[in-house]
Amino acid sequence: MPFAKKDFIEIEFTGKIKNSSIFDSNIQEDIKKAGLKLEAKPFVFCLGEGMFLKGVEDFLIGKENGRYEIELSPEKAFGKRETNLVQVIPIKIFHQQKTNPVPGSVFNFDGKIAKVLSVSGGRVIVDFNHPLAGKTVVYEVKVLKKVEDINEKTKALIEFFTRKDFKFNIEGKKLFIEADKQFGEFFNLFRDKFKDLLGLELEIKEIPKTSQ
Repeated sequence: MPFAKKDFIEIEFTGKIKNSSIFDSNIQEDIKKAGLKLEAKPFVFCLGEGMFLKGVEDFLIGKENGRYEIELSPEKAFGKRETNLVQVIPIKIFHQQKTNPVPGSVFNFDGKIAKVLSVSGGRVIVDFNHPLAGKTVVYEVKVLKKVEDINEKTKALIEFFTRKDFKFNIEGKKLFIEADKQFGEFFNLFRDKFKDLLGLELEIKEIPKTSQ
């Protein structure tokens, strides 16, 4: 049966710049070949929910298990390069933060990632474009299965939101997650998502922070 929006699927994938290098993968051989610091394990995500690149998600909706090669233009991948996102920042801004900008270094400016292109006198030219902006990319995707198990879906959603592994259990229509107070408050931001995608009411089992 073709995949629909909000279906969970498990995939293996490799993303490449067209006719060039690998920039992302969850396949051991490709990770090693590209020298990436990534973990090789199947990726589970929910279609149409922004858990993977939108162009890939859109392509896979309506497809079935199998192998696909998906070519995406810059507009459908990481966007076009925009000249207005290359900006000059006074070097004193970096010095105030006790950092030393050098070409190639990457900094976080109020949640926006920028790469230093050049440093000349008191001027630092930085690029706020995505590193793959303006590139046509190709994803080689193998869809392994549609995920039906509620525990697999829950684990995938928790890892997507937090990049961490939390203990949880499901009782009836309730999802209990063990977390300290800080993470418990964070999980509450996604209460509606757990209900919408999993049909589960979220409950937090608060534990001491030192135990997390």
